Amino acid sequence: MSPLETTPLVRNLGARSSIRDRVTDALREAMVAGTMKPDTVYSAPALAQLLGVSATPVREAMLDLVREGHVEAIRNRGYRVVPISDDDMDDIIAIRTLLEVPTVARVAEIATPEQVSALRPIAAEVERTAAEGLLREHITTDNIFHLGLLAIAGNRMIVDEVRRLRGLTRLSALQEMYDEGRLKETAAEHSQLLDLVEAGDATGAAQLMKRHLGHARGVWVGRPEA
Repeated sequence: MSPLETTPLVRNLGARSSIRDRVTDALREAMVAGTMKPDTVYSAPALAQLLGVSATPVREAMLDLVREGHVEAIRNRGYRVVPISDDDMDDIIAIRTLLEVPTVARVAEIATPEQVSALRPIAAEVERTAAEGLLREHITTDNIFHLGLLAIAGNRMIVDEVRRLRGLTRLSALQEMYDEGRLKETAAEHSQLLDLVEAGDATGAAQLMKRHLGHARGVWVGRPEA
């Protein structure tokens, strides 16, 4: 029995607008969470059935994910999830650090109270999904929060590149962290980050953002942190 048969891929998407984008996001989310396994081949019809959509948007989404480097097409079989090596992950987090840390510092300098307030419910949802062990929903909401925070700086290219790099990130120990009651600790950093941004503390926000990103090579993948 395949991993997709034993663990639901994502919540049923139903008939909604922008279905290709929603399918792409759902599949990317499943790869980050580890539901879709590296080196495993998945067929578009099987994924479509699990997602509650037709095979066409799944094939279209897979073409997007092939271009982004997440999967590769296997002739007459489907699509294989491309594994991300430890060296690749180190490089990904290094680039994200270069992009996100100074951008968050800039956000702390320019964010309005209204912009911070708009992110508060999203930060609360990140914490709720962490506390309840809703891992795929947690990853989705976490993505919305961080991209929304970066967007305040006004550089669309940074947001687009971070979105792509986040999709390549693998967080294999989230379930273990939830089981041990530790996932909500890192989730709480989102509200703490907003507190620093609201206070205009660019240095503090940058430091917390750097530590937060460090979890992707530490506790979120089952490794100790300094």
